Amino acid sequence: MTPRLAKIRIFPVKALDPVEVQDARVVGGGGLVHDREFRLAGDDGAPLNGKRMGAQILSLRAEFDLAFGEMTVRNGASTLRARLPEDKIAIEAWFSEQLGFTAHLEQDSRLGFPDDTAASGPTVVSRATLEEVAGWFGLGLEETRRRFRANLEIDGVPAFWEDQLFGASSPRRFRIGDVQLQGVNPCARCAVPSRDSRSGRVTPAGFARIFGDKRRRSLPQWAEASRFDHYYRLTVNTYIPESENGKLLTVGDEIRL
Repeated sequence: MTPRLAKIRIFPVKALDPVEVQDARVVGGGGLVHDREFRLAGDDGAPLNGKRMGAQILSLRAEFDLAFGEMTVRNGASTLRARLPEDKIAIEAWFSEQLGFTAHLEQDSRLGFPDDTAASGPTVVSRATLEEVAGWFGLGLEETRRRFRANLEIDGVPAFWEDQLFGASSPRRFRIGDVQLQGVNPCARCAVPSRDSRSGRVTPAGFARIFGDKRRRSLPQWAEASRFDHYYRLTVNTYIPESENGKLLTVGDEIRL
């Protein structure tokens, strides 16, 4: 089978739910247009994300209309309907009340707010990898997708195929359609994948330890083992060169090493 791009997921507001799209324009030197374009931060400037807020933010449900810049966020009986960024004051007031923290809405339309600023491109994973990890914990495929929050999902390859997209020391080039990307490193995970993506509850107990043990045992021969200082790593962090600015990634694009 030919490796192909099977899914594209955009996260307009960091830590909230994604939008699945058929194509996405890339920002050379950054990531995907609208991906992590907004985030919520506290008075201390630190992000109000799943790692910091846990169930308080992971239990929120969000929907986005990228064409109109609209979002709907629900927390039980309380609902926010707003435009980004026009309704900034109302957005900040609602999230401050729901989270119990003073929330500030921040925007970066060019670079967004990636976790790894040296690898600001989209994260990549294969469907087979997600299926393998789902089997480790008795999770559904969609729940595993939601926990690991990858942007690009590849089909037509075996589990952990994406581990060959990074090298021992320097980035490794590959293409998706007409877009050149550079695989930088295997993504170190935080506490978020250990939590149920809808309730925010930690489940199962010992998630990171179990994951690390199984990841170590299943590391493929094509993976650069020196990049694993620990094995709680999944998906590949990437960088998009400036030369690729404005190009389009489309579901069905072929991946070429």
